[in-house]
Amino acid sequence: MAATPTPLRTSFPRSIARILLGAILLAAGTAHLTVARSEFAAQVPSWFPLPTDVVVVGSGIVEILLGAALILLPRYRVLVGWIVAAFFIAIFPGNIAQYVEGVDAFGLDTDRARLIRLFFQPLLVLWALWSTGAWRDRRLLRSSGEHQRH
Repeated sequence: MAATPTPLRTSFPRSIARILLGAILLAAGTAHLTVARSEFAAQVPSWFPLPTDVVVVGSGIVEILLGAALILLPRYRVLVGWIVAAFFIAIFPGNIAQYVEGVDAFGLDTDRARLIRLFFQPLLVLWALWSTGAWRDRRLLRSSGEHQRH
C-alpha cells in the first residue's frame, strides 16, 4: 500500500495571502447578511431561477464557510483552494449580468467600471489557487483519492 503524499509546505507569503483571502471572504459573507444585502441583491442576475434574497443569503453563508475554512483548515488547504476557486467561477455570471444589465451596485455606476471589475474575478481565482498551493499540489488530491479506493 503506497503512502499518501504529504503536501509541500507553503511559503509565508502564500500563507498570509490565504489568511487574507479568508478574512475577505468572511467580511464579504457577513456583509451579504447585514450591511450590503441590497448591494449584493443587485448583482443577482434577473434570469436566475431562485429568489434573490435566497441567493444573497446562501452565497453569504457559503462565503463565511469558505473564509473560515481558508483560515482554520490549513491541512485541507489544497481542497479548500479548489473549492474557493470554483466558487469564484460559479458567481462570475452575476458579475457579467451586472455589466450586461447595467445594474449599479458597490459604486459601479458606469459600464466602464462594471467592465473593469470583470477582469478582477480571474485574479480571485488565481489568488485562491496560488495562496493555497492548490495548483502546485493538485496531484495530492488525485493521489489521496486513489489511496482511499485501494
